[in-house]
Amino acid sequence: MNQQTGKYFIIAGLIIILIGVIIFFFHNSLRWMGRLPGDIRIENKNSRFYFPIVTMIIVSIVLTLLVNLLRKWF
Repeated sequence: MNQQTGKYFIIAGLIIILIGVIIFFFHNSLRWMGRLPGDIRIENKNSRFYFPIVTMIIVSIVLTLLVNLLRKWF
């Protein structure tokens, strides 16, 4: 391991803490997350199937943009 790896761990930890703080304080504002049009939800009497495809695509795009910005800056 080198210094660069340590920097990546620190940045990842700060991002995780930031996400935790946002979820803790703004959980009521994030109710739309996972209930977007295009998310698949099938509910029967005995079973439930939930596949948040649109939510996963949006999260993937945001994370890709963040990683690319971090690579550009560091």
